[in-house]
Amino acid sequence: MTPLTSLCVYCGSAFGSNPRHQEAARRLGQLMAARHVTLVYGGGRVGLMGTLADAVAGGGGTVVGIIPRHLEQKEVGHRGLAELHVVDSMHSRKAMMFDRSDAFAILPGGLGTLDEAFEMLTWRQLRLHDKPVILIDIDGYWQPLLTLIDHVIEQGFATATSRRLFTVVSEVDEVLDCIAREPLPAVPDAPALI
Repeated sequence: MTPLTSLCVYCGSAFGSNPRHQEAARRLGQLMAARHVTLVYGGGRVGLMGTLADAVAGGGGTVVGIIPRHLEQKEVGHRGLAELHVVDSMHSRKAMMFDRSDAFAILPGGLGTLDEAFEMLTWRQLRLHDKPVILIDIDGYWQPLLTLIDHVIEQGFATATSRRLFTVVSEVDEVLDCIAREPLPAVPDAPALI
């Protein structure tokens, strides 16, 4: 792959019940700052999002937050970023995050995290992009999702090639090296669908 300059990370605006998830967000942020990889994320300062952003910024890295106006208060828009973009909708948020990123990593999160992850997987399946997508499976968090994807394939609603739309790692220390090993994109970047 070409050198990674920006990574979009999807993750929860809550901490969840497993303290290892917050540790993973902090560690990923530290690794990104050390390797000069810009963080592109949802713009909040709470939950895993805030932990991740604070770790990147605390390590001297660059953080770009993108948050819809209607979520700015709920997710508490982070004011300590290099850039904070307040946009008009969730769709605008996802489109800008896509445009600003070379790859995607998915930490534990809730329905919003799943929505964002599935949109990028769907766009990749439709050959609208070929940017790497990495599921970070801390303590087996994403195993039920992987079981569901296998079920969808077994039931004939997707092909086995769907498993190649993403890579699964079990530790954040694997993320950046995993992306670096990805082949050059086979699909030229298409403009985001707005």
